[in-house]
Amino acid sequence: MSKIGSGSPNPLLSKMAAGELAVGMIVRLVRGVEIVAIAKTAGFDCLFIDQEHNSFSLETISQICIASNLTGMTALVRVADAGHASIARALECGATGIIVPQIETPEAAAEVVRAAKFPPHGTRSIAPCLPALDFRPTPAEEAMAAINERTMVIVMIESTDALARVGDIAAVPGVDMLLVGANDLANALGVPGQIGHPTVRDAFGQVAAACAANGIHLGVGGLGGQPEVAREMIALGARYATAGADVTFFTNAAIAHARKFK
Repeated sequence: MSKIGSGSPNPLLSKMAAGELAVGMIVRLVRGVEIVAIAKTAGFDCLFIDQEHNSFSLETISQICIASNLTGMTALVRVADAGHASIARALECGATGIIVPQIETPEAAAEVVRAAKFPPHGTRSIAPCLPALDFRPTPAEEAMAAINERTMVIVMIESTDALARVGDIAAVPGVDMLLVGANDLANALGVPGQIGHPTVRDAFGQVAAACAANGIHLGVGGLGGQPEVAREMIALGARYATAGADVTFFTNAAIAHARKFK
């Protein structure tokens, strides 16, 4: 049975299950809840809070996640590593999904699922009054079931080892999406910066086929400056794409406006 279309209350999963493209904004610069309002005004479907490539504290992540939950936006956190503590603490901040980089084996993907899910699907520890439930006191069994249903598990495909086992990784129960890290994958394939290279395009096709065969979603990242490649990936079945990061948007807009006065 396909995992797509499970009826999850996670709005991002619901949109993708309906066959629509969900678009996320990476957050690497802004540390206040204002970024949630900005992303919502801009029309993004979710925030991709990047703990791997910046110095965000857990307090910052928590504030952005809670604000996202209150506005109905999905808050995804890319953790720094696949460690149980890294995953658990991001979810305790109120994230409704985790993105885990550098997953290369189905065993590693299964460990991610176990860390992200409460029993009976995983080993996550339960605490009272969780931010994902707006701190509402909820019986443990009910809370665990509700949060399990809405928590997305996303693993990144960024290496040749991951590509070699992509079918097995996609088949791991509980994985909702494979997200291709285009830049790191291009580096691994020996064509750094060449996102449109045929070798990279072929790798995207392999990941797309694995996702389709296992009824999970395909996500693409790093294509903000490659609209042609992005369109190809959407045609292959991608239902999630990151459109860029706050720091990139800010810098590009600042440069463009400064040039108007020179």
